[in-house]
Amino acid sequence: MSDETPLRIANRVRVRDLSLLADVGINPDEIGRRQPLVISVVLDLVAGRIETIDQTVDYRRIARAAEQLAEVHTPLIETFGQNLAAACLAMPGVVRAHVTIEKPFALMRGQASVEVTMEQS
Repeated sequence: MSDETPLRIANRVRVRDLSLLADVGINPDEIGRRQPLVISVVLDLVAGRIETIDQTVDYRRIARAAEQLAEVHTPLIETFGQNLAAACLAMPGVVRAHVTIEKPFALMRGQASVEVTMEQS
């Protein structure tokens, strides 16, 4: 590789399989009852070299955002995903947020999930 060739750097931060109990649901038996969700988040950051924690997103910050959302009743996991993606997109340096939410007990057989992607325009 030549010294004249610029490096292209893409930075991605992931949190996978974060299990938490959330106040979600539209059915009468779900309201007021916390249910398990499994959340995965992929954040694309502004391109460039990262050398300090201030230049990236701390994984714990993503987990805290999800945990805070889980405390408030949200009827749909789609809405939960949109709210989490928006919270992540508001973090410095984030240009794209992709959130996957699995709701393990939504179906008798199988697993229900949603995916939400938001990006800076």
